[in-house]
Amino acid sequence: MNNNCPIHTIISPSTRLLPAVQLAQACDRYILANGVQIPCLGFGTYMVPPDGEGLASITSALKLGFRHIDTAAAYGNEAIVAQALEDVGLARSDVFITSKLRNPDQGYESTFAAFERSCAALKTDYLDLYLIHWPRDPDRPDAWKNRIVETWSAFEELYQAGRIRAIGVSNFLVHHMEVLKAQANILPMVNQIELNPSYQQREIVRWCEQHGVQLEAWAPLGRSRLMHNPEICALAARYGKDPGQICVRYALQKGFVTMPKSSKLERIKSNAQVFDFELSIDDLAMLDALDDPQNYTFHPDRLPEWKERVARAHADERAARNARLR
Repeated sequence: MNNNCPIHTIISPSTRLLPAVQLAQACDRYILANGVQIPCLGFGTYMVPPDGEGLASITSALKLGFRHIDTAAAYGNEAIVAQALEDVGLARSDVFITSKLRNPDQGYESTFAAFERSCAALKTDYLDLYLIHWPRDPDRPDAWKNRIVETWSAFEELYQAGRIRAIGVSNFLVHHMEVLKAQANILPMVNQIELNPSYQQREIVRWCEQHGVQLEAWAPLGRSRLMHNPEICALAARYGKDPGQICVRYALQKGFVTMPKSSKLERIKSNAQVFDFELSIDDLAMLDALDDPQNYTFHPDRLPEWKERVARAHADERAARNARLR
């Protein structure tokens, strides 16, 4: 990547095979297992609409210094990511772009076609990171083992051909990773999962740390639930920060790449203002104590519930957006 951010002195907890950098600015980078550098802070685009409002939010993030954009074919907004890069005048090599394979496109041949569609929408001939979005397709629940193995074989070929700089998965739990590990020639370099103080997924976190898989935290603010958590609000007041900044900083100090999202300029700006303070060991422990294994948004193995929750989340987002536009 072409930026001026340094790689800082490495500090590695004893359980981690991957290094964590001393965090000083948004494009500070973690180093993946294959040596690829990934900015520690990204801008998430889940439910960012593919219209003027969505374009404005991505453009604002880039102007504020974000150099890592996380999108997905299922989000339907890959094209406005490309448009935002053009509008801001950034070269493709200046921005780390992640996209993800949709559930229906899992499979060996279909993966190649889906990858090309994503590249076309993003106006690029390569991706920095490509992820299998979910381990199981709700419409083919019993075929997941063969499907992710076939899909991963295509991912490996694209990686070896230089079309993807790093390959990984999203929302994979330990048993999903073990199936892949048994058949893969290349272990995933990244696993992007839901992670925040109220939902810490400690089993898969431990597995990834032991196997050198970089973790990425989506929903670091608990889909805004944690903005009103009394303990986090009290901590934010003590640090002179807002609750969202506490949650983002928590993820970074845990060694996770994270990608908060917002359509509001002030929230986009505040989510990046997390490099001028450090949570104490005692405060990290306090946040660790908030963990609740049932406090998830979407569970990758509870498929009927998964479909219902996804539909509800989209309905809630539409309602919130309509309220903003009134």
